[in-house]
Amino acid sequence: MPRLSPDPAALTQPGGSVGLLDVFRRRYLLSLIVRKEVQIRYRGSVLGWLWSYVKPLVQFVVFFLAIGVFLGMNARVEFFPIYLLAGNTIITFFNEAFSNGTRSLIDNAALIKKIYLPREMFPVSSMLIAAVNTLPQIIVVVIIAVFFGWAPSLLQIGALLLALAIIALLATGLGLLFGAVNVTFRDAQSFVEIIVMCAVWASPVMYQWEMVAEKVPDWLFVLYRLNPLTVAVELFHYGIWYPLNPEGGQLLPGLLEFSAIAVAISLSFLFVGQLVFRRLEGRFAQDL
Repeated sequence: MPRLSPDPAALTQPGGSVGLLDVFRRRYLLSLIVRKEVQIRYRGSVLGWLWSYVKPLVQFVVFFLAIGVFLGMNARVEFFPIYLLAGNTIITFFNEAFSNGTRSLIDNAALIKKIYLPREMFPVSSMLIAAVNTLPQIIVVVIIAVFFGWAPSLLQIGALLLALAIIALLATGLGLLFGAVNVTFRDAQSFVEIIVMCAVWASPVMYQWEMVAEKVPDWLFVLYRLNPLTVAVELFHYGIWYPLNPEGGQLLPGLLEFSAIAVAISLSFLFVGQLVFRRLEGRFAQDL
């Protein structure tokens, strides 16, 4: 009986990957990693998930007293604690996803050196874990806003989802980029810490965008609005703070146009991050 030889066209090289697409082909494995990391976060804790709701509530009280009352921001910006907490929520999502994505390959070095799986899974899972951890804070912000009369339109709900999408794309792209570089050059992690430290001040979280517009030339204000973090924060303000009808509240000029640009910039970082990641991937096991 003649032996059947396999079709060479049907064979694939072992350990081959098609990048991010391969991650979502292995959705079950991705979900296991996310579930494990979320469970570890509160392992041994008596209150468990309740801490995720307690921390934003404490933040709200601190913002209201320390910045709102003592520094007088409640008199300058109506519903200032909600304004601050809304902006801080989206920045917290970015900082956690970006920072953990940068460290994700080093943190999982033992697994990377032992078995094959799409290495992009680690930065992607870091972003999803950050999203899960941010969800309770969003819920708390929304509940507080409802207490003050929050009644958003569908467009404002859409703005919240768009802000989260922009941060998810941006943080994943930067996580892929800096995570890959960080395997060989550990200085990348220190550089990321500086970016994260500056992120809250590079966007209108602690202040209003009008303060920037009054102090800088027009071209610099355009660059300020090109920052995806600025757009994401303002979209979150539009979805949570603006429905409260604050006195003197104004939309960031050109918010719709700059939102489209922010999506394009975030996708560009995702594309560049994937290219750099694939270029350096062959050295991961050796450098780790």
